[in-house]
Amino acid sequence: MSTDIDKLIQELNPDNKKSISRLISLVETSDIENENILNKLSKKTGNAYRVGITGPPGVGKSTLTLQLTKSFINDGLKVGIVAVDPTSPFSGGALLGDRIRMNELTNSENVFIRSMATRGSMGGLSKKTIDAADILDAAGFDIIIFETVGVGQSEIQITEAADTKIVVLVPESGDSIQALKAGLMEIGDIFVLNKCDRPGSENAVLALKNMLQLRHMTIESWIPKIFKTIAAENIGIDEIKNEIFAHKEFLISHNQFLQMRKEKLLKRIKEITIDKINRILWKSELINELDEIFSQSLDNQISPYEISNKIISKIKFSGD
Repeated sequence: MSTDIDKLIQELNPDNKKSISRLISLVETSDIENENILNKLSKKTGNAYRVGITGPPGVGKSTLTLQLTKSFINDGLKVGIVAVDPTSPFSGGALLGDRIRMNELTNSENVFIRSMATRGSMGGLSKKTIDAADILDAAGFDIIIFETVGVGQSEIQITEAADTKIVVLVPESGDSIQALKAGLMEIGDIFVLNKCDRPGSENAVLALKNMLQLRHMTIESWIPKIFKTIAAENIGIDEIKNEIFAHKEFLISHNQFLQMRKEKLLKRIKEITIDKINRILWKSELINELDEIFSQSLDNQISPYEISNKIISKIKFSGD
């Protein structure tokens, strides 16, 4: 398999969709190959700019993604899209197909689209999503867009993946913006009121402005703007694209870009480490050894803290 992976990596470029698809599939399905691939690709990553598009279901995130992508490729940029879908209860795979939602882009030479299942991830982003983005980054795409499933507060996890976060709402959100989870309001770098031809759009903008005034700001803070769009008619899309690049320039000029990526990397390393420890910790043979201890806990003979210490004492790491 290693020889096959080396060949796929050697052939990796934005035009070779077969190699990209195969590498992402290996990352999704195998933890061993996942690590092997990403180790070999690491030196090629870090060049793509990552944009997250999030918000409640039904606000038009997919349409906005479609139109933004078309605008990017008109500028000569290559765009990779990771569309995060709910997990199918039957196959464990993505429930919504990317080609159903973004048919216009499937034949474009400068676009690669991949649907990925949340696989139970509370943040709408599976653990493999950022790994898939690294493959697109290493392949040479200029922009990577994460379009998330739309699950409310848990979408805060998108901050672990994106450089610029776009929160999408609709006029009907106006009366309920106050009830939106504070975290969703906190993460946005750009706010988009889509379908603004509907009644109530001005009230929704006003409610958004009031909410954003409560956000903690410093003299070095980026001040988010609110944009009105009709994505289905390609209205307001170029303004959002320009604001994405304005945000990027702000981060770079205020020495925040590299620091932000450093913090995200540290958090990712911690999560990878914890995930590895969990896999070591809950091996079936260890669980069997602990059955008797669990029974003692149910009889109140031993506290959960003492059980935790016993579990940790039984962990055997490589090199021990």
